[in-house]
Amino acid sequence: MMKMMIAAAATLTLAATPALAQSKPVIGPYGFGGVKLGMTLKQAKATGKIVKKIPGSAESCSGWDLKKYPTGKDSLRLYISPKVGVAAVFAPKAAKTPEGIAIGSAASQLKKAYPHLKKDVHGFWTTTVPGNKKAYYSFTVAQHKVKEFGIALKTQDCFN
Repeated sequence: MMKMMIAAAATLTLAATPALAQSKPVIGPYGFGGVKLGMTLKQAKATGKIVKKIPGSAESCSGWDLKKYPTGKDSLRLYISPKVGVAAVFAPKAAKTPEGIAIGSAASQLKKAYPHLKKDVHGFWTTTVPGNKKAYYSFTVAQHKVKEFGIALKTQDCFN
């Protein structure tokens, strides 16, 4: 009887593992964590999901975190521009793109998922977001693995 229970528990655990792996929150094609690219500051604040980290001005972007995914002292999760609204959102370790790319994905997986990927002048790998031609993904790759990534409006005015 005990052996049957252990075997059943092992089977349930193995069967549940793929579902757990697939349950990562998705970043894109329009935003992440209830915050959408292009939302005004007022709309983003109204979600109740963000916390200010760096104040902006009428001409400069402000820096924010998502309450559910806080960053360290010198990091931000998103930028909000006074001109374009939510300009960029950077993925936490828990997130993946709809195409399955996450922090830790192999560079070969990244290139397979995004065949039009190009390296920009700053060394980031970028591609238009499938399903949202107004946005792009930007990936940092080191030692053949994705180290960080985010989604941004092509019109964002907060960083290079």
